[in-house]
Amino acid sequence: MSADEYLSSLKPDMEKALDAFKRELTSVRTGRATPSLIEHVQVEVYGSHMPLKQMANIAAPDARLLIVNPWDKSTIKDIERAITTAGLGLNPASDGQVVRVPIPALTGDRRKELVKQVGKIAEEVRVRLRGVRREYNELLKDAEKEKDITEDQLKAGIEKVQKITDEYIKKVDEIAAAKEKDVLTV
Repeated sequence: MSADEYLSSLKPDMEKALDAFKRELTSVRTGRATPSLIEHVQVEVYGSHMPLKQMANIAAPDARLLIVNPWDKSTIKDIERAITTAGLGLNPASDGQVVRVPIPALTGDRRKELVKQVGKIAEEVRVRLRGVRREYNELLKDAEKEKDITEDQLKAGIEKVQKITDEYIKKVDEIAAAKEKDVLTV
């Protein structure tokens, strides 16, 4: 067995962490209204919690407004309460048919807070990627102890793991920089 066979699922594992990072960044508010901003808000209805996107249609008719059109109109108050308490700084209003969520312009201080939040999320993903690296390095070392691979294959495998980890950390840095620029752009 070669080191490459042990590393066959390394990139998919790294890709999972990167995809989770991208999904998490969609909840960080920029100055524009996007449905992804509130679609994961948990709404307590019928005795359980459900993501908003499973109970309503969410649309962004313009850059400063989200419209939530619930399939069951009796849940409007629950939806309003969930959006208000989600910690997004949003104040929804309803007319009994739809919930309107105006997106206020970001202040300079709020933008700085959001940039810090993006940096924190990016660092968590870097830690996750390094954890994946550690797992695969251990896997290779164990394979070498079991005499499944040679010492040279171990060394080459560890170098390959490091190279791939560096690639993914660079991707995280690029995505985080783009999001920070997006948050800071007025």
